[in-house]
Amino acid sequence: MEGSVSSSEQGVSKRYMIFLVVVMGLVSQMDSWLSLIETKALPGIITEFWAPVDEAARAVARSEFAFLQGVFGIIVFGVFFIAWFADAYGRRAGIMVLVLTMGIPSILIVFLSINVYIFLLLYSVVIMATTSNLWEVPVSEEAPAKSRGLYGSIAFLIGVIPLYAILGTRIIDSFGWVWGYGVMFFLMLILMVLLYFMKEPQRWKDSVEARQNLRLGVMQALRKLRKEDRKYIIIATIVYLAWTISFKMATTFGGEYFVQVLNYTDDEFNSILTIAGLLLPVSALISGILLDKGGRNLVLVLGSLGSVVSLAALGLTGLPITYQLAYFFMAMVLAWIYVYLAEIFTTEVRSTSIGVCVTGARLGYVVGPLLSSLLISMFPVMDGFWIVAGVLMLIPLFTLLARPLETKGKTLEEIEVER
Repeated sequence: MEGSVSSSEQGVSKRYMIFLVVVMGLVSQMDSWLSLIETKALPGIITEFWAPVDEAARAVARSEFAFLQGVFGIIVFGVFFIAWFADAYGRRAGIMVLVLTMGIPSILIVFLSINVYIFLLLYSVVIMATTSNLWEVPVSEEAPAKSRGLYGSIAFLIGVIPLYAILGTRIIDSFGWVWGYGVMFFLMLILMVLLYFMKEPQRWKDSVEARQNLRLGVMQALRKLRKEDRKYIIIATIVYLAWTISFKMATTFGGEYFVQVLNYTDDEFNSILTIAGLLLPVSALISGILLDKGGRNLVLVLGSLGSVVSLAALGLTGLPITYQLAYFFMAMVLAWIYVYLAEIFTTEVRSTSIGVCVTGARLGYVVGPLLSSLLISMFPVMDGFWIVAGVLMLIPLFTLLARPLETKGKTLEEIEVER
């Protein structure tokens, strides 16, 4: 069992806690930008690498891109090793590796994307890093129990401030789609300076001492997973996999749908995307309050049901507000994922356990694009595409049948005992 003291009792100052939340929020911002800029970049990617002459050719290009994206998506399974690295070598070192893995390929996209295959190779390495969720772990380990959900959601909120929609769309319109990715290299440089001042969480230090300062190997970390860990890995992976497939479909093809299928202008879609993006921090704030006041399960139910209705309505009506509401409710589910995964596992293998969940969920980066390719070929105007994306979000609700522990207000030590 972990030590019996809470993070607040370990002497973490409020000032440092604010610093940590802000820095991890900036890592989350880098993650969000690189994950979500795709919906604006994709029209330019298809135009550059396929040069379709009419809408029929463009529909074929969309399907081909989705297929290739699924094939290259196999790379994202490497995210497990980033997660293990953070357990073996420390949270700060793990976060640094994470930031470098996002930032360096991003700038290489600018200069090396001479064909779609090289682009997708670099893109997949970037996406591999964005799937780790590692930035949430230090916040969870240092935050007081009664406000852990709120602190985690604040970091999430910083991450979902829609800079990709406010600035990213203009960068792409002015300098080309490659710089939509490349600009994150400069945030990487800033973060590497800030991370120099990050401290290792005391809980991680205690776990290292408990294993007598021996380095935690990959297989050793996996062998330390308990029966309870495996249960929650399955629950979390199911939720995260369904979310990944559905959200990947929405964020990849939103721009193509509104601009190419519904004939909105670029400026009109920029406005749609900006409003959708602005709803993300609103969702994060509301989710943070609900997580600590109403509980984790409530947030999962509200987010899942809202996503189902919004995405299905988008397919039936094509109204921009339904797309924007989908962002709001999908972010609510993501808030649950970030907070719950970071608290339900023991400190010694927390990052590894999250890595296993994330690795399993990242099957969505293969299945999602392949499913998209099939659905786009079946529904050229993409109505059925959105309905299927919505139906997928019913899946997380079935995990409640396994009666996952409600962790609201509990310390990490209490969670370990009660789960």
